[in-house]
Amino acid sequence: MPDKTLSCKDCGAEFVFSEGEQEFYKEKGFENEPMRCPECRRRRKQNRRQNTNRYEEGSSW
Repeated sequence: MPDKTLSCKDCGAEFVFSEGEQEFYKEKGFENEPMRCPECRRRRKQNRRQNTNRYEEGSSW
């Protein structure tokens, strides 16, 4: 299973979906390849955490 070069759906950057990552996805039962580069995934995850914290604090927006 060779490395794959994919394009991020958010920023359009190319990123490598390594053989090791592909194996990890397979072991976890993930059927789809990642659609975002590692930087966009990190940013998206961070934004979700911030939004969750706001909700828990009772902020309304």
